[in-house]
Amino acid sequence: MAAIVKNPFQHIVEPLDPKDPTQQFYNLSKLGDPRYDRLPFSIRVLLESAVRNCDEFLVKSSDVESILNWKQTQTQAVEVPFRPARVILQDFTGVPAVVDLAAMRDAVMKLGGDPEKINPVCPADLVIDHSIQVDFNRNITQLVSFSTFLHKNQDLEFDRNRERFQFLKWGSKAFRNMRIIPPGSGIVHQVNLEYLARVVFNQDGFFYPDSLVGTDSHTTMIDGLGVLGWGVGGIEAEAVMLGQPISMVLPEVVGYKLSGTPDKFITSTDIVLTVTKHLRQVGVVGKFVEFFGPGVAQLSIADRATIANMCPEYGATAAFFPVDEVSIQYLEQTGECGDTYLKAVAMFRDYNNVSQDPDFTRVSLYMYLCILKFIVRDLVPCCSGPKRPQDRIAVSDMKTDFEACLAAKVGFKGFQMAPERHSAVVPFQFNGKEYSLSHGSVVIAAITSCTNTSNPSVMLGAGLLAKKAIECGLSVKPYIKTSLSPGSGVVTYYLKESGVMDYLSQLGFEVVGYGCMTCIGNSGPLPEQVVEAMTQGDLVAAGILSGNRNFEGRVHPNTRANYLASPPLVIAYAIAGTVRIDFESEPIAINSEGKEIFLRDIWPTRDEIQAVERTFVIPSMFKEVYEKIEKVNERWNALVAPTDKLYTWDPKSTYIKSPPFFDGLTMKLQPPQSIHDACVLLNLGDSVTTDHISPAGNIARSSSAARYLTNRGPRDYNSYGSRRGNDAVMARGTFANIRLFNKFLNKQAPQTIHLPTGETLDVFDAAERYQQSGVPLLVLAGKEYGSGSSRDWAAKGPFLLGIKAVVAESYERIHRSNLVGMGVIPLEYLAGDTADSLGLTGRERYTILMPEQLTPRMVVDVKLDTGKTFQVRMRFDTDVELAYFHHGGILNYMIRKMSEN
Repeated sequence: MAAIVKNPFQHIVEPLDPKDPTQQFYNLSKLGDPRYDRLPFSIRVLLESAVRNCDEFLVKSSDVESILNWKQTQTQAVEVPFRPARVILQDFTGVPAVVDLAAMRDAVMKLGGDPEKINPVCPADLVIDHSIQVDFNRNITQLVSFSTFLHKNQDLEFDRNRERFQFLKWGSKAFRNMRIIPPGSGIVHQVNLEYLARVVFNQDGFFYPDSLVGTDSHTTMIDGLGVLGWGVGGIEAEAVMLGQPISMVLPEVVGYKLSGTPDKFITSTDIVLTVTKHLRQVGVVGKFVEFFGPGVAQLSIADRATIANMCPEYGATAAFFPVDEVSIQYLEQTGECGDTYLKAVAMFRDYNNVSQDPDFTRVSLYMYLCILKFIVRDLVPCCSGPKRPQDRIAVSDMKTDFEACLAAKVGFKGFQMAPERHSAVVPFQFNGKEYSLSHGSVVIAAITSCTNTSNPSVMLGAGLLAKKAIECGLSVKPYIKTSLSPGSGVVTYYLKESGVMDYLSQLGFEVVGYGCMTCIGNSGPLPEQVVEAMTQGDLVAAGILSGNRNFEGRVHPNTRANYLASPPLVIAYAIAGTVRIDFESEPIAINSEGKEIFLRDIWPTRDEIQAVERTFVIPSMFKEVYEKIEKVNERWNALVAPTDKLYTWDPKSTYIKSPPFFDGLTMKLQPPQSIHDACVLLNLGDSVTTDHISPAGNIARSSSAARYLTNRGPRDYNSYGSRRGNDAVMARGTFANIRLFNKFLNKQAPQTIHLPTGETLDVFDAAERYQQSGVPLLVLAGKEYGSGSSRDWAAKGPFLLGIKAVVAESYERIHRSNLVGMGVIPLEYLAGDTADSLGLTGRERYTILMPEQLTPRMVVDVKLDTGKTFQVRMRFDTDVELAYFHHGGILNYMIRKMSEN
């Protein structure tokens, strides 16, 4: 056990207010180091954490020096520890985290340790927001009155998930420092922005910057408020909760300069989709992006949060907007503040003061400043799709782009539809009337997701557009599944107070729940008549949503084209009924009087929106909603949960099950083992997302998971996301996305070929066959493997299938970390190599030779049974990650650490 060492930076501690010596802070300005004032503001947060937590054991003086010397060390892969102030989770990732913690207590006890050592020391908030689905909306008005969609969906959510909620309530009592925000409160990131964020912590007599990591990739939304945060894997978050610092490579910081004022018809969604495409093209994967320039001061906190929210879509780790006067005004509105401290440590920003601009990343060879300039006036209204959030399309080009996608080869921008099928029309009956569907018909229109529902300007813009549409006599076809799922009760409050809620409801955009809903894939069922028509005509129907993800199979299995758009555009396309429309030259609709109405006739200007926002979005709304947030759900309050410190597992449960990760774990470490004669389970291409690897949506009745559940009694399968506390379901759900494209099959299907027999099987069934034969498994993949949502089951599932390593061209940051955390080896082709260039078919047998002495990012040999040999890089990027691997994963590492006497 390391000796406790006094913090070597104790000499810079001083009171923030000389009149109150009990309230102190580490005054970084007293370091007397000129390098501090040149650091990006985001790096200053890392530095403060290192200084305050320096114990010469987990955090060393040399780490502080590395961060201060960021300008020289940023491109040298220097590893530094970071201890965030808190952790945030949502229930899809939170349930498996609490399951792991409960199982870790059992494992520590078996190894002779104190199970209560498994307890969060870093404060953790868990917001239940991913469980509610759009089961009830206006499509089924014959079953439920129009005013009770919200209550019906919430009741069904609770009925389905009672066991999960009971388990979480147990966790909130069994573990210290864990707070649960009940279902029905809102979306995790919006609740974080409006309620949980401190900006400045005041704890144990010290002030310090708020910072966090979260088990959701869009944790970065909080960066818009000036709180440094990003998404991590669930297993990494568990280690942070238990007091382990994050080991990270000191990042490069790309400065992104904003200037100009947006056109009056531009929304924040247009800005963020344009920024997303631009930064994707530039390449900021694994880097921090820090915004600066006079254009930032023109953006509200809601606008900044929208841009920061989409950070995972452009690949950066964080998208930071340092705190300025606009931030302080927002904090005063929501009830927090902290500018005195931030000014004292030079973390308060004046975006119009050029002298405050820090140094940003320099490219070493040419030594030019890597600053990206973005002129806001160049923006145009836009959407993104049909399959990826970075594929931005100007609204004026939507019709031609969709028609080009119909003809194009199957891919991110193609459906390969035969030319004679482009004009296909399928009639159908709905509620006693005849309608028709064609390619591009809108069947889902959802105002959803924290990305946009946190932003009053776009929400009020949607309300004003709805008002004008109703006044012009327009409507939305009744078969289109419309929904409004706000990120917090504040949204409903100001929509009602401003008088626009009634107009939204008349168009079908009634509040159906408070949660992620359609954005996460909880869009619920479509009318059977609509599904039959789509299937009959093999139609590429469209979903349009104000979300942040539109990967294949995510929004709904039957919507093959899905577009991200601002809330006003969601309503516009719902009214039009199709994405095959040019709003400039074609009317959005013809009203009952035969008059052509164009989108420009009903589109509100920024001035109109801002006038309503200034009047109706007021501080008292935030206070009234959030002062009762933890007590308002009566069903949650009445829920009775166990009180034991060790969880009593129910062997009959299909929701909560003790995982097998720690079976047979001992205190003795095993040396790294080479992988001999492995078979390839799946041969995949580029941009395989965590939705492909571990889907969150509905469980198909023909799937392995459904067969498992059917044998155990449940009639309602619920979703994969809701079953993440049960490893048996999740292992069977791994690679169960119907849109998974496996090169072995040359088609989309959740199946693969069992190579020894040549049989086509569900992926789980094939993996089970291999495991019974003792054959280790690999996955071959292309670029950006594991992109999309932070999803620890996208690593846990492959681990349980017997996958020992993944060989890919590149990895999404969080997913690579998750693989490391589970002891699955992430291997990367050397520059210029691909499966195709190496002539790999995936039908070979692979041997990966592991040296006894491993070093970060080392190159290892891969030998094939054909006699061919090639090299790959092991993506263990730090010594700490190697330590996790030696232990068989981060959780094993923590169990052994906590079991030491």
